[in-house]
Amino acid sequence: MDHYALVKDCLKGKPSAQKQLYDQFAGLMLSVCYRYTKSMADAEDVLQEGFVKVFLNLHQYKFQGELGGWIRRIMVTTAINYLKRNARYQSELIFTEDHLHIVNNDHHPEVKLQAKELADLVRQLPPGYQTIFNLYAVEGYNHVEIGKMLGIRESTSRSQYARARALLIQWIEQLNNDIKKTAYAK
Repeated sequence: MDHYALVKDCLKGKPSAQKQLYDQFAGLMLSVCYRYTKSMADAEDVLQEGFVKVFLNLHQYKFQGELGGWIRRIMVTTAINYLKRNARYQSELIFTEDHLHIVNNDHHPEVKLQAKELADLVRQLPPGYQTIFNLYAVEGYNHVEIGKMLGIRESTSRSQYARARALLIQWIEQLNNDIKKTAYAK
């Protein structure tokens, strides 16, 4: 599909084009939203709010870069704003200034997980860790950008990412140990 023509038709207010744009990107964007929330219902709320922003700001899309990437940035920003203003997440969305000292010994557990299993582990992280992990490791933002987005210092973003990563490594090692124990028990 030609995104240029689709965007132009959306800007003309054609409902069929708006539906087509939504249908084309909603599934992928729902998974982006779900990465930041704790329930599918919350993810659907973020998706709806995000698409409202997409349609309100579509005139700002300059046809530079992928349309999907532009929509994704809106969804990520919408998800973060949702977390910040939603009372259920506010008490858990705490970013501390504490620094975590991790010795990097190049010891990494052998990962024997499916992508869904890894995504489930990421979703088990505390919301602050989860948000920063997703922004850095999945979305590709750097710590300076994350700091600006979340209103925190770059060092806080780095330490929260390190903590999230350390927790995930610990959990993966535990899963691998559990798998080995189960295999030896047979």
